[in-house]
Amino acid sequence: MTELTERLPLRVIRRSSAGPRSGAVLAVVLTGQLMAVLDTNIVNVAIPSMHADLHASGAGLQLIVAGYTIAYAVLLVTGARLGDILGHRRMFRAGVVLFTLTSLGCGLAPSAGVLVGLRFAQGVGAAVMIPQVLSLLQRTYSAPGPRARAMSLYATVISGGAVLGQVVGGVLISADLFGSTWRSVFLVNVPVGILVLAFTGMLPAGRDRSGRRLDLPGLLVLTPAVLAFVLPLVLGQPLGWPLWGWALLAVSVVGFGSLGFVEHRVAARGGQPILPRALLGLPGVAAGMGGLFASMMLFGGWLFGFALELQDGLGESALRAGLTFAPAAVTFALVSLNWRRLPARYHSALPVSGFVVNGAGLLALGLLFHSGARGTDVWVYVASAVAGAGMAAAFGPLMTRVLSRVPVAIAADASGVIVTVNQLGIVVGVATFGTLYLNLAGRLPASPGVFGAFGLSSAHAYLATSVGLAGLGALGALLALAHVRVTARQ
Repeated sequence: MTELTERLPLRVIRRSSAGPRSGAVLAVVLTGQLMAVLDTNIVNVAIPSMHADLHASGAGLQLIVAGYTIAYAVLLVTGARLGDILGHRRMFRAGVVLFTLTSLGCGLAPSAGVLVGLRFAQGVGAAVMIPQVLSLLQRTYSAPGPRARAMSLYATVISGGAVLGQVVGGVLISADLFGSTWRSVFLVNVPVGILVLAFTGMLPAGRDRSGRRLDLPGLLVLTPAVLAFVLPLVLGQPLGWPLWGWALLAVSVVGFGSLGFVEHRVAARGGQPILPRALLGLPGVAAGMGGLFASMMLFGGWLFGFALELQDGLGESALRAGLTFAPAAVTFALVSLNWRRLPARYHSALPVSGFVVNGAGLLALGLLFHSGARGTDVWVYVASAVAGAGMAAAFGPLMTRVLSRVPVAIAADASGVIVTVNQLGIVVGVATFGTLYLNLAGRLPASPGVFGAFGLSSAHAYLATSVGLAGLGALGALLALAHVRVTARQ
């Protein structure tokens, strides 16, 4: 990475040096990042009240949760490249405006259909805003030490916000401010968005003046491939896996398979592919991104299923369900903010051990609920705390290791690719494990499922889901181990 950085033009190095306002830049962009991440997960706790108020179907509920992430994931790479072309500050500001306005619309939505549409629009705003965060941080912090600390905080916000969203959502819904019930989980973004927008003037412009342009062939292949991949995962089970769903999955396989050929042609013609070889060719990055994908699947699957089990299966209130996530949020924050204090020789072991601990905590939660435990039981809090600590130990260090290997020259493209991987992981996690739980528990109105038809209890369904999550944790540990071994040889 040092050699690549040394070959950058002097103006880029100067522009990326951390100045006296670097702390302010960090605070502004990470607040925007946290706002977007919270919105990915804060909705989970609001699902039961949305269902009661809007009479949304199973497919509608999944689209309310995942529609935001679908648009977010599909357009992230485009947002990253536009930041290079039009300026990172300008695109960040535009994204904040769109995100804030659509959050207001979501909070005032009169029906499930309108809410789904606004959630997609909200995802577009996030896709414009969020890729600029990593680009601005990469250009603001050039020294290895400050950059590593900034990347660590970036990783903490991404993953910690997922757990914090459950707590904040539960508190807001239970507070029922001005009779807003579930609407407050969206309306809270409005004052935060206005605050972030007020301070965007201090951000560096971050515009790349080296003639960057859109990779239209790559975007025309990647965007429909991502969309064809996630739509069947979200809607397939509630609609009984129609033929069009399988057709779209086949289209996505063809699309992803042809992307490499298209990008090779773009590079051969002197263009700038959205999947730069300089990123994918970095040792250990592919395995690291695979581990990040697995960790985000764990996040999405666990948070969605856990919220449903607490409220739908156990009948807990939104506040009680949110507070049940609190131990995970606390341990997550403690580990995320302090793992760098450990001796450096232990850092490489954290991602692998974190996946193992996370899987053990999630499996313990399934066993506890299967044995009749309630969300208020002490051992449920303990298991939740263990799961949160494992999540932080796996995701934070792994994200930091991957990001620290990215040179400033490809920061924008790397931002789009890595964040897209993370968001796809959340979508796949919600779709896979959310569908598994809903199906086993017989909670899908349009398609109750084989096991649900036999009256499988929600506790049994959640245990089966937890076993699947623990298995995914083991796979994540193997990918993290592969990443660590490859990078150790460099």
